[in-house]
Order: sequence, then C-alpha cells, then structure tokens
Amino acid sequence: MIGALRGERVMDRGQRTPGPAELLERFLGNPGNPDEVLSHARSAAADSAEEFPADACSLLNLWGLHRHYIPVEYGGELASYQELLALMRTVARRDLTVAVAHGKTFLGAVCAWTAAEPRTAHELARIVSSGEAVSLGLTERYHGSDLMANEVSALPVAGGYRLDGEKYLINNATRSRAICLLARTDPDGGPRGFSLVLADKRALEPGTYRHLPKVPTLGIRGADISGIEFDGAVVPGSAMIGPKGAGAEIVLKALQITRTMVPALSLGAADQALRLALSITRTRTRTRTRERGARRDRGARCLYDQAVTRRVIGESCADLLAMEAMAHVAARSVHLAPDELSVTSSAVKYLVPTVVDDVVTRLGGLLGPRSYLVEHSAHGLFEKVERDHRIVGVFDGNTMVNLYNLIGQFRALARNHPVERDGEPPADLFDLQAPVPPARLDRLSLVSRRGSSVLGSLPRHARALKEAAREDAQLAGAAALADRLVTLADELHRSMPRTPSTVTGTPPETFETARRFTLLLAASACLGVWRHSGPAHGRLPDGLWIEAALHRILTRLGPVVRVEPGAAEREDALFERVAQRLLIQYRAGEVFSLLPHRTAEGAPC
Repeated sequence: MIGALRGERVMDRGQRTPGPAELLERFLGNPGNPDEVLSHARSAAADSAEEFPADACSLLNLWGLHRHYIPVEYGGELASYQELLALMRTVARRDLTVAVAHGKTFLGAVCAWTAAEPRTAHELARIVSSGEAVSLGLTERYHGSDLMANEVSALPVAGGYRLDGEKYLINNATRSRAICLLARTDPDGGPRGFSLVLADKRALEPGTYRHLPKVPTLGIRGADISGIEFDGAVVPGSAMIGPKGAGAEIVLKALQITRTMVPALSLGAADQALRLALSITRTRTRTRTRERGARRDRGARCLYDQAVTRRVIGESCADLLAMEAMAHVAARSVHLAPDELSVTSSAVKYLVPTVVDDVVTRLGGLLGPRSYLVEHSAHGLFEKVERDHRIVGVFDGNTMVNLYNLIGQFRALARNHPVERDGEPPADLFDLQAPVPPARLDRLSLVSRRGSSVLGSLPRHARALKEAAREDAQLAGAAALADRLVTLADELHRSMPRTPSTVTGTPPETFETARRFTLLLAASACLGVWRHSGPAHGRLPDGLWIEAALHRILTRLGPVVRVEPGAAEREDALFERVAQRLLIQYRAGEVFSLLPHRTAEGAPC
C-alpha cells in the first residue's frame, strides 16, 4: 500500500497511524452535520450571503493549519510540501472558499521564505504564527499579469521607503494585517527595478492607506477580493524583503512553490464534485409513462443504473487519480528537484485546474438540472463547487502565462530528452511514502538548465511496466498505452526546436505543443508513482488505476484511432471497473485517492 505522508505509517495487521491531513479531517467533523462550523449547510448559507468564512478560518487556526505555512527553520510545522498539499486538499474538499480565504496567507508569506533573509522571515513567521492573515500584493488594476508594468512605488525617504499607488484584486487585502508588495524602487523599472516590501498596516500612519471595496465575484463569493491604495505610507528600511531590485526574481521563484500548491484546491473540488455526483445519481426516483391515456408507474430507478453515467464517473475518477499523482510529484519536486521547478510547477498549475474544470463540467452535464436544485445536491453545493473552481485557473499566473513559461524553455527541454541514466531523478521523487529532505529554496532557478527529468524518465518507466506485464497480464493494457506515450513524447520533443516563438507574438500551435507537453509530463508522473511507490490503495488495483489514468491522458492527447477489434468494449469494461471501485471507496467513507484516507462523514447513509 502506498504509505501516507509524513507522520503516517503502516502498522501491523493493516492498522495505520493517521497523518496530519486525516487528523485535520477528523477535527473538522462531519460536513453533513449542520452544527459543524465547516458543514455543507453553513457553507451554502455563507455563499448565498457572500459572507467571509471567519468562523471557519478561526477553526482552522484553532487546529493550527496556519503553522503549516511556516517552515520549520522559522519555528513552524512546514517540513513537507506534499503534506501541505494534502492539508489544503482536505479543506478544499469541504469548501473552496474557505481554502482560498485561509490559504492565501501562505501565498503572502512565501516570498519571505524564498528570499531566505532570516530577520524578515522570522518577523513574518511571528505574524503568521499569531493567526493573522498576510496577503501578496502583485496585480494592479490596469496591468494584469504584466508585473513589469506595475506602478506602485517604494521610493527612499528619511527612515525607510514611501509607498504610493494601488494594488487591486488582492485576496485578503482588507482583512490581512500585512501585505507583501511588489513595488517599483527604480522609476525606470526593468527587471532590477522592483523590490519586495512588507507593509504591516499596524505600523502605518493613519490616513496613509485605504482599503478598496470588496469586488463581487461569481465564485468564492465570500472571499475578500478587494484592494488597497497607499498615499505616502512610510515603511522602515528593514521592511525590504531580500536585496533591493531582486523583487521580480524572488516573486517568480516563489510562484514556482505556490503553483505546486494550487492543485490542492482542484483535487479537493474534484473529490467533492464526484462525491456529490455519486450521491445524486444513486438517488432513486419514480418514473411514470402514459399508456393509452393512463399513467403507469415504472418503479424507482436511479441515474447511476445507466451505463453512460458509470462511464462518465469512471473517467472522471481516472482523471482525478492522474492529476493527484502529478500533483504529488510536483510537491515533492520542491524538495528533490527544485532546479526543475520552473517547468514542473508551470505544467501542474496549467493542467490540474484545466482537467478538473472539465471533470466538473462533464459531471454537471450528466446531472442536468439536478446539479442546480438545492434539494437534490446537498444545499446546492454542486453548483457552488462548479462556480468556485472556475477561478482556480487564474491563481498564480493564468493558463496562458504558465504555458508561455514552458514555451520559453522548449530548446532546453528538447535538448535534454530523454534523460541519461545518470540524469534520472531519484526514485524518492515518485515514492509517495518516502520521507523528503529539507527543501532547498536557494536552488530554485528561473529556468531549468537540464530540462525535465520527470518527463525525461518516461522511457525507463515504460520499460519497467512492460517487464512487469510479462509477469502480470493485468498490466498488459497499461504497458501498451505507455509505449504509445513514449512515441508521442519523442515526436513532441523533436518538434520543439522548430516551434516558432517571438517576443511580439506566439503562434497558437506553439501553445498546443506546450499543452501536450503537460499531458505527457503527467503520464510520466503516473508511471513513476506506479513504478516506485509500490502497490496502490488496496481498493485500486495497480493494473486498473494506471491503465485508466494513462488512457485518459492519451484521450486528451487525441484523437485516438481505435482499429483493434473489441477496443470500445474493453474501454467500457475498464471504466466500469473504475466506477465500481470508486463506489466501494464511497461506501467505505474514504477520500477518492491513491492514498488511504478516511473522511469524517464516513459511509453514506
């Protein structure tokens, strides 16, 4: 069995000690109980009222989640980014709004951890440890993702720096105690014209800043999406985070870390959407038809009885497992392959939210009107998760930004594929049970000089699967799919150096190349997890989950031409089995995951 994260170990006779994510799950209680702070009923009511989830955030502080945003070297509990991923997924599975509202403190603080300046880092750790929120002020009203066009300035004055200008669409801008600002410290701008400054509102003179009104949003309605305007606010010289002029570089490196954490929101959303879909489709309804003027009762039936329903649910589960494997490998890369994180983080941040958007949309289409009816979908939560998740793709660089990050590294990626044996990543990168060494954020790089060893090891993973299939016929289907993926990866990398890209414009086909790269990286992550993690969750046989995951990735790489006799029937049977295994997990009260993890609500009634 794939062991759990740090703090969880497999015990004799099948017993295991729960890790932090499962302990948090238990602490939060049954979301079906309306008396719980983080219940479905309260989440729906707060969403309807567009109310900030203050009680839920306080509850998470009571458990100590905020301390997991602080690295251990600064007195916190953050020793494993894989563990933090699991914790945030636990919160997001219940309510994305709460996960976004609370988790943004990590985003606000991570630049200090990346800059690795002990004095500022310890000061920020003290603020976070007290339970107060911190936000990150990057974007401005008229500049969007173009950070080099930002106008907020931090110019030297007696005693420190004077802040002037407006930051807009900032999560927790109003509710945070402190804001980490990317500000122009050279009037001429440029790559070395921006610095990071920590503005502690408690230390600012009254009247030198004002909060901008909360911006209404279609999703995460209760979150504090607002802004802040500075007018002569003076911060001390010690408020500078990292060297003067290094702000842009620190931010770009810090975003590599946060991009590996954003998939936690998507994994939680996908789990909740699948759980709701199973609940709704298994609810029996009476159907009636008219025969010669009379109404005839055909008895109780449920949507799950239809084969097409089980096919969509099985495919959605396979998508979730594939994205989970990719997300865990990306989180472990912070520790084990930080010099490649510019590639890995951009790929995972683009692909996981994109795939989960598709999963939620397909499930919503399957449910039809039931997904919008309060009495059919647990207080209307399916419609809520669909709205809430739409914004996840925008966080920490939108989809186009992340694809462009990959495009800029095409030549290095092509040059280093596949990796030589001495360049293969450590097995621990894919072993979800293995402990991770301390994160070396000083090894982060703006570009990966050795390409992607995660994707570069795809041929070796495929060969290992092929050899295993000689002993286990249940792996034969997955082995055949892996061979096709190796061929596609070789073709893709050969085309990369010929892909045109200019400063003034990038052709659409170049973005398609980048999209395909992310899918192939996900496939290699899945194969690496299969190869090095040992047998998966007991309810998900190895040959089943890896074949289903690879099949879904190949389908997204499509078009897939099926000429083999009986191929369609075998696909139906594959995803029928996945749906059956998912239903077993659902009835057992487990999180839909490769890792063993029980839900607080337990088995459904």
